[in-house]
Amino acid sequence: MKITNKRAVFFDLDHTLWDFEKNSALAFQVIFEELDIKVSHQEFNKHYSPINAKYWKLYRDGEITQQELRYGRLKDTFLLIDFTADDILLERISQRYIRLLPENNNLFEGAVEVLDYLKGKYSLHIITNGPDEVQERKLKNANIDHYFDTITNSELAGCKKPHAGIFEYALKAANVDRKESIMIGDCIEADVQGAIDCGMEAIFFNEHNLEAPASIMQINHLLEIKKIL
Repeated sequence: MKITNKRAVFFDLDHTLWDFEKNSALAFQVIFEELDIKVSHQEFNKHYSPINAKYWKLYRDGEITQQELRYGRLKDTFLLIDFTADDILLERISQRYIRLLPENNNLFEGAVEVLDYLKGKYSLHIITNGPDEVQERKLKNANIDHYFDTITNSELAGCKKPHAGIFEYALKAANVDRKESIMIGDCIEADVQGAIDCGMEAIFFNEHNLEAPASIMQINHLLEIKKIL
């Protein structure tokens, strides 16, 4: 079913266009080699991914700070794999990770093709909870920054998805009405429900085919967007 009443498309970045898991794994592989950390980066990443997701939810809900997010996700992962990492090492890994992560530029399959398709039909925008400098470097290094007219992050808006304020900020920056806009993201709570609660339509990028309410519009591959918009 084609949606025909939209002027603007808003995307989440991490886990939606930018392949966070793949890029994160590459960053840790380099860091472990640089710092001579005797841990399998594959084993580390297997545990880091769900722990990182847990910490991001806490951060999104305002229960922890950005620094606690960056430190806690590393500490908990090392504890789980029974590797002793003191605070000095954790700080070195955290700082190097933040610098190195945006240097990787893997996108989800179909990302560039769908952005090319959408660019001539809609204005395109980013809404992300990630920090300003890091997210802009991701977009630039992946060579997709030129597709987007505005980039709204939680630092600019003063709140995080799913708070209505970040969507309101993004709509104002894009100079579009919420009824003429649609949000695409991988998180039902932050991206989809947040947008819906703000009066926008939304598409759930359900890459892993998770169970989701039937009322939510969803895709399993980015190129499916071409069938909708």
